[in-house]
Amino acid sequence: MGQGRAAPGLPSLLFLMLCCGYPLLVPSQEATSQVTINQGTTSQATISSQTTTHQTTTSQGTASRQTTQSPKLVSDEAEASKFVEEYDRRSQVVWNEYAEANWNYNVNITTEASKILLQQNIQMANHTVKYGTWARQFDVTNFQNTTMKRMIKKIQDLERAALPVKELQEYNKILLDMETTYSVASVCLANGTCLQLEPDLTNLMATSRKYEELLWAWQGWRDNVGRSILPFFPKYVELFNKAARLNGYVDAGDSWRSMYEMPSLEQDLEQLYQELQPLYLNLHAYVRRALHRHYGPQHVNLEGPIPAHLLGNMWAQTWSNIYDLVVPFPSAPKMDATEAMIKQGWTPRRMFEEADNFFTSLGLLPVPPEFWNKSMLEKPTDGREVVCHASAWDFYNGKDFRIKQCTAVNMEDLVVAHHEIGHIQYFMQYKDLPVTFREGANPGFHEAIGDVLALSVSTPKHLYNINLLSSEGGGYEQDINFLMKMALDKIAFIPFSYLVDQWRWRVFDKSITKENYNQEWWSLRLKYQGLCPPVARSQGDFDPGAKFHIPSSVPYIRYFVSFVIQFQFHEALCQAAGHKGPLHKCDIYQSKEAGKRLADAMKLGFSKPWPEAMKLITGQPNMSASAMMNYFKPLLDWLLTENGRHGEKLGWPQYNWTPNSARSEASFLGTGRVNFLGLNLEEQQARVGQWMLLFLGVALLVATLGLTQRLFSIRQYSLRQPHRGPQFCSEVELRRS
Repeated sequence: MGQGRAAPGLPSLLFLMLCCGYPLLVPSQEATSQVTINQGTTSQATISSQTTTHQTTTSQGTASRQTTQSPKLVSDEAEASKFVEEYDRRSQVVWNEYAEANWNYNVNITTEASKILLQQNIQMANHTVKYGTWARQFDVTNFQNTTMKRMIKKIQDLERAALPVKELQEYNKILLDMETTYSVASVCLANGTCLQLEPDLTNLMATSRKYEELLWAWQGWRDNVGRSILPFFPKYVELFNKAARLNGYVDAGDSWRSMYEMPSLEQDLEQLYQELQPLYLNLHAYVRRALHRHYGPQHVNLEGPIPAHLLGNMWAQTWSNIYDLVVPFPSAPKMDATEAMIKQGWTPRRMFEEADNFFTSLGLLPVPPEFWNKSMLEKPTDGREVVCHASAWDFYNGKDFRIKQCTAVNMEDLVVAHHEIGHIQYFMQYKDLPVTFREGANPGFHEAIGDVLALSVSTPKHLYNINLLSSEGGGYEQDINFLMKMALDKIAFIPFSYLVDQWRWRVFDKSITKENYNQEWWSLRLKYQGLCPPVARSQGDFDPGAKFHIPSSVPYIRYFVSFVIQFQFHEALCQAAGHKGPLHKCDIYQSKEAGKRLADAMKLGFSKPWPEAMKLITGQPNMSASAMMNYFKPLLDWLLTENGRHGEKLGWPQYNWTPNSARSEASFLGTGRVNFLGLNLEEQQARVGQWMLLFLGVALLVATLGLTQRLFSIRQYSLRQPHRGPQFCSEVELRRS
């Protein structure tokens, strides 16, 4: 699963960049980001392949720049209709201009581009305040037109634009500084070579099997990014919370949760998590044993948490890159299409063409010509600094849709390409709606659409049909191998996608304070993922900030929702396509009936509550984990047998265990830096420190020997003197000498 997402959604703050590429998401399901603008937004939009969306739904708080409202609210629907028409017309212009400025910054990070973006942020904010204040003059209680009522309620939410001008400017600057810090960061070797996250560190984490090398990359990224972002974060939280309160929410977490229009959201999500936990615990135990076998007991404890740098991903959110270490049946035919893609000369453009072809095979819309001319499908080689996190962008003119991704030619990014094109398809399906409704039914829907197709694309059957595998497979061992690889993306991601916003919601409601940001982050990662940091962490570290969505202020729970509902969608679409047999073998390619169900739901955008869109696809309105459990049932049965055979203990009973690297003075390979007495120092500094310690030790030894000799001499002298009184007199002399 990719790992990363986009920027805020329509009426949200900025752009909603839906991700990962998914949450880097598998192929980083979060790695993909969809970029859409929200009414009151003022910051930059970036969603990595893990989409980002900042939109807040309906609330009527008081905005600091709001003009005085007329004491008598307007209840005339005809007048309201004229208002929404003007709002829609003007918003298409303003949002397009903002999207262009945001795009230009993301594909060429310069001081000039950032200035222009900040100016557009202010224009967006002024637009939001003007029309949001106007919208608050309408009393929609008795409106007969439910669509207009829904639209006006959404416009009434000023989002971050509710802040006073100076605080809004400060908030926008903080967001821009945090995302810029993240995007341009690198980790440097002793020889001066510096590695950026994409593709250098990502590839290292995916392919290296050297414990110390992985540790160097893991810690270096957090030292350079997390610690740099920490000084900005408390003020960001303060201002974001203030904006939320001005819009009538309790705090920023409350505003994010409101996007789902579910009063029981937290309880419902917890229930889904509990249903999926047995799958994760069995996968965790199996993977832990494989890592123990490879790295040894000094690095992996069979009853403890797993060191977080050993799972093939910078954030340990998805684990498919260590498939070679955990494959159940190594002798079975391989299913990774990467080798064939390289041999056949696939390019990033070819990968997106293949993704577009899948959608059109379902009777859905092809991407427009502007897409190919304006998208950034691979990392520029002209020296520009760019935001590599995968994201999809809507420019609000009905024809301009783009993707920004530093694509590598491999199977993982082929899946991410389908995820991102899924965002583009959603944009195109609802492009004729009023701009207020141009976003997903809920944030998880936007993430799920592309991933649904990726479930078909990943099957051996489909890869064989597009000439990327030599056989269609089908045997039991190959099935288990396939499900294991899928689980390393989908199941491994479940607790991570759940905990990120558990942490942020608690930061926003102040139950987590800045003094224990990092401590509580690792408490949640231990609780939900069973992971521990490979080196000691401190209050000065800020490991959450090393994840794109934190400095970019992109909500993350959408990825959890997406991973659950995409299997519901897949099950329903497979039934529509007439599939017979195990769910994990279904490929909906070329099914027009499946395509129609998707199109009907996507065309609704945000115009209806999400259960109505869910019902169009699945025939019922609720989220459920049953389809996901059904998909992975053969693997769960195999894991239960395999773990039972080894007597595995599920969970991490030795929860306080730490690896040797967290206790020793390990060298950070290739960096010229070492961990010396808990400090990350240059090797020369550490050597000076060692010589100083040696000198002090020798000096202390000499002083001790000298003092001992002196005391011995005094004692001997006193014993040779005649007795002059009480026994204690010799002790008095000793003290005076």
